[in-house]
Amino acid sequence: MNPTAIVDALGYPAAGLGILIESAGIPFPGEVLLLAAAAWAAARHHSILLVILFGFLGATAGGDIGYFLGFKGGRPFVEKFGSIFHIRPEHIAHSELFFARHGDKAVLAARFVLGLRTWGSMLAGMARMPFWRFQLFSALGGLAWAAVVGAAGYLLGSNLALLEAILRGIGLGGLIVVVLIVVTLIVARQSASRPR
Repeated sequence: MNPTAIVDALGYPAAGLGILIESAGIPFPGEVLLLAAAAWAAARHHSILLVILFGFLGATAGGDIGYFLGFKGGRPFVEKFGSIFHIRPEHIAHSELFFARHGDKAVLAARFVLGLRTWGSMLAGMARMPFWRFQLFSALGGLAWAAVVGAAGYLLGSNLALLEAILRGIGLGGLIVVVLIVVTLIVARQSASRPR
C-alpha cells in the first residue's frame, strides 16, 4: 500500500502513524507518511497544524515505546532484534558511548537522522537516560521534526501544479542533468572533506 492510499484512508492520524511505528524501533518510512499527509492537507485545503500535531504526538508516543523497550529489554533485546536489521554489537556499543556522552543532543538530533530515528529512543532507554529528561528532549525533537517535515510536505502539496509544469518544461533530459549536477556536487563535497 502506498503512502497516499494510507493518508486517504486515515486522514490526519496518518501523519503520526508512520513515525509512531518508526520511533518504536521498527524500520518504517515515517517521514514519507508525514510528507504525504502534509501534501494531502495542502491539496485538500486542510489544516497543516493538525498534521504537525499528529506527527508530534506519534513521534512522542513512539519514542516512549522505544525508550521502554530499551530500558526493560536492555542490550540483549536490542542485539536480538538489531541482528534482523544487520546492526552489529559494535554499532550498539558505539551508540551507547555516544548516548552516555551526548544524551540530550542525541535524542534531539535522532529525529532528523535516518536509522537513529528508529533506534535512538531504544538506545536512550538502554543507556538509562532519566525518563523525564528523555521525554523533554524527545518531545522537543519530535515537535521540531514534525514542523519541518510537515511544512516541507505542505509546501510541496501547495505547489504540485508548479512542480509538474517545471518538470514538463525541462523534460526528462533536463531532470537527469539536474540530478547529475546535484550528485556531482555531493561527491565533490565529500571528497573535499576527507582527510588526505
